[in-house]
Amino acid sequence: MTTSTQRPARVPAVLVLEDGRTFRGRAYGAVGETFGEAVFSTGMTGYQETLTDPSYHRQVVVMTAPHVGNTGVNDEDQESSRIWVAGYVVRDPARVPSNWRSRRTLDEELTRQGVVGISGIDTRALTRHLRERGAMRVGIFSGDKARADEAALLAAVQAVPQMKGADLSAEVATKEPYVVPAIGEKKFTVAAIDLGIKGMTPQRMAERGIEVHVLPAGATLDEVYAVGPDGVFLSNGPGDPATADLTVIQGVLERKTPLFGICFGNQLLGRAVGFGTYKLKYGHRGINQPVQDRSTGKVEVTAHNHGFAVDAPLDQVTDTPYGRVEVSHVCLNDDVVEGLRLLDTPAFSVQYHPEAAAGPHDAAYLFDRFVKLMEGQRA
Repeated sequence: MTTSTQRPARVPAVLVLEDGRTFRGRAYGAVGETFGEAVFSTGMTGYQETLTDPSYHRQVVVMTAPHVGNTGVNDEDQESSRIWVAGYVVRDPARVPSNWRSRRTLDEELTRQGVVGISGIDTRALTRHLRERGAMRVGIFSGDKARADEAALLAAVQAVPQMKGADLSAEVATKEPYVVPAIGEKKFTVAAIDLGIKGMTPQRMAERGIEVHVLPAGATLDEVYAVGPDGVFLSNGPGDPATADLTVIQGVLERKTPLFGICFGNQLLGRAVGFGTYKLKYGHRGINQPVQDRSTGKVEVTAHNHGFAVDAPLDQVTDTPYGRVEVSHVCLNDDVVEGLRLLDTPAFSVQYHPEAAAGPHDAAYLFDRFVKLMEGQRA
């Protein structure tokens, strides 16, 4: 990605998809060029959490909500230390933010961090195109680059690596371990493997008396158990789960230490017990996805960000090397597997985000379920 942080108003920009479709608009954020996988997010709020979610690494996010930036940018709601999206696409950016916590405009923050974006395009048409054709590679070009020959721009987009086969967790994970202390009385210790963890996740565990040791993506089994964990957590993260090493997860399952995974962690748990994973046509991204907890029959409105899913049978219990496994949650829009539960080993996972800093909070009970799993194992 190449960028310039200085630009006048109404700089031209063009978005080029790998199948040749183009959209022309105005630069939003930094001026330059950027590449990634074009995906769309259906959330009407929480754009700051989306931008700073490491799971969006190497993705260009299209916002389906037409008006973005109303509340500006503050210094409290980010999920990590930086913006991770490769590019940003909005229809009508707010001209003036209005919120008592706002410190700067979204445009200013994108520019400050060198994130190339585009505004003033028909995001509804772009979203329909991605739903029909699937997520695909894309480039955003602004300033002088927007005036280049479209054939040359298309060739540059088509030279970008695909998301399938991308091993990205180590690029976004912490390099050094750190600890998030329990709030109040410490009840448990959890080793959280950072595959692209969001800041609110260890916070939700800390609120439940858990001391969270966040470990790098490449942590070994010995390093996991060196912290004396009562449980192990597998975080969300970017990339293709087929590229991940499953040795640590399988070691945790063999020792029967309580394990909880979300998003990318759900996919890795699925692969660790023997299921496959596959790439969804356009994925689930947003804060309004209906999921049924099959153990209770309740329907939750949930926050999602995933382009891959677990390939497991919905209506049967599967025998695996770690005991019986069942699908615990399912998406009511398209029957995608949204959770797994091991019946003979203390482990479970979900495909969505129960920490949901921007909401909804229907799935917060999953952290309590993890606590009960550790209580049961300790007893």
